[in-house]
Amino acid sequence: MPDPSVYPGADYYDVTMRKGTWRFHRDLGPATVWGYWAKHPHDPHKAIGMGYLGPTISVTKDRPTVVKWRNELPTTHMFQSVVDGIRGGDPQLTPVAPPPYKSEPPFPKNVNVWNVVHQHGGFTAPQSDGAPLHSFSPDGVHAESYTTLEPGKVEPNEAICAYTNRELSSMLWYHDHGMGMTSLNVYAGLAGLYLVRDPADERLGLPQGEYEVPLVLQDRTFHKDGSLAYTMTQQEGEDTPVVNGKAYPFLAVEPRRYRLRILNASNERFWRLRFDVPRDVLPQPTLPFWLIGTDGGFRAPLRMLNFLIGSAERYDLIVDFSRMPMGTNVTLTNYNAPVHYPGGGGPEISEIMQFRVTEPLSAGGDRTTPPEKLKLPEVAPIEPEPGIRRREWVLYQHELFGTMTFNAVPFMEPSQDFIKAGSTEIWEYINPNHDAHPMHVHLINFQVLNRQPIDAAGYQADYEKWLDGGRRPEDRPVLANYLTGPPIPPDPDEARSYKDTVKSYPETVTRIITQEFSPPTGTIASIPGSGTTLPATYIHHCHILEHEDDDLMRPWTIVGTDGDHEGDGHGK
Repeated sequence: MPDPSVYPGADYYDVTMRKGTWRFHRDLGPATVWGYWAKHPHDPHKAIGMGYLGPTISVTKDRPTVVKWRNELPTTHMFQSVVDGIRGGDPQLTPVAPPPYKSEPPFPKNVNVWNVVHQHGGFTAPQSDGAPLHSFSPDGVHAESYTTLEPGKVEPNEAICAYTNRELSSMLWYHDHGMGMTSLNVYAGLAGLYLVRDPADERLGLPQGEYEVPLVLQDRTFHKDGSLAYTMTQQEGEDTPVVNGKAYPFLAVEPRRYRLRILNASNERFWRLRFDVPRDVLPQPTLPFWLIGTDGGFRAPLRMLNFLIGSAERYDLIVDFSRMPMGTNVTLTNYNAPVHYPGGGGPEISEIMQFRVTEPLSAGGDRTTPPEKLKLPEVAPIEPEPGIRRREWVLYQHELFGTMTFNAVPFMEPSQDFIKAGSTEIWEYINPNHDAHPMHVHLINFQVLNRQPIDAAGYQADYEKWLDGGRRPEDRPVLANYLTGPPIPPDPDEARSYKDTVKSYPETVTRIITQEFSPPTGTIASIPGSGTTLPATYIHHCHILEHEDDDLMRPWTIVGTDGDHEGDGHGK
């Protein structure tokens, strides 16, 4: 519930991160969790939240939002032993810089908990982007690039951010991005949904109200008393599916169309999802559905039987239960997606949740538009211009289970990639490893251009020689010499879609083409200093959160057309 009286023409929220309790299942005891709580603008004694995760923020396109984020979490972490391991130099947990760089601790000795909120998928000025080095602790310790709007209106454990809401109609999300401990903080519960709504969507005839259901997919492990167990220091992935904070839930549905908006908010797990039905209900045991949107908004409807969703990706689906006899259980099933994908050895999860067709069809029936007749906004392909800049990002890992970096450069090193404002680029994620990685780029949407197989072993060996030889630019391995097959078009669910996260498959170069690098420069919600000034630094990173914490993350900087980037580091 926003307060529109604080900033004219904008919605204001006051949101606090704090500890709470939550039952993940009726057969489990209460667990200590972290979550976001929003202040009720009309009743100061009634906070809005669950304890785990955060309230869904629903905004109107082009109407700005301002949020004061407050940190009232404990100063000792829920998973303090992992924090101690990182601080103590545990080689499985602590980022180790490749030569010739020196390793730096990801957080100070006097900090066990710090946080910052990132609006994932947002068109946001850098000072409100929630980058890791904007972190702040419950007792007011600030990371090196901490920033806030309206500094005279915040305490040391607070920050004010302004969001443009100039995105297309889409489902974004917000989550913790604390430097060095994002994985732990999100696992504890710090994530929530952010819906950008366009009034023009009302004429599309989509399911809405109780028939539009967001599903936040995660995997978790529990102690016998029901408390959260963080076991990813011992294994890949967790063992129990959790949807909207509940383990193995069900949803009672009517025999009609539903809009399911799915977010993969797992730390590490990819899910390959389908809707299984009893064999005597349909000729095939899988219920077809329609994909109508991805990370950045609507796309042309696509009829599908299954899809693979990486960490942080969103899929917008229409699922029709009208052909299901009353009493039918439709099971959301995960299959052929080990952790780490595609060849890991983590715990398998098959059944996730059920849709039980037990509710009578509401009065008036289903008047929504059949998916095959939907008139959704077209996504025009971004065409490469002659001479477009190509930028290579090598997923470098010296040894198995060792630290991962982009281009063998630690995150804490200043930005080395300068992008002219208003330009578009092709980014090539070169992955010679055996795992897939979901790559997220802050600020912009992009399209998947293609993928191409590479001689991974040959490229890795020659890249190592190049590093050992002093990294002379003229001697860097030329990607074209290691390609082993023709370009592969985007997956059907990616084609003609706006994305902010892409699957970088193993032994493959994955190419994306960006929209223009044009951050919001105007004043937001009449707040001085809320727009972007150049140079402006953002980041990109793997959204396997443990990989992000282990240094698979780099800054990049937008500069003016004169190319001036004097004084820029990680920036604000």
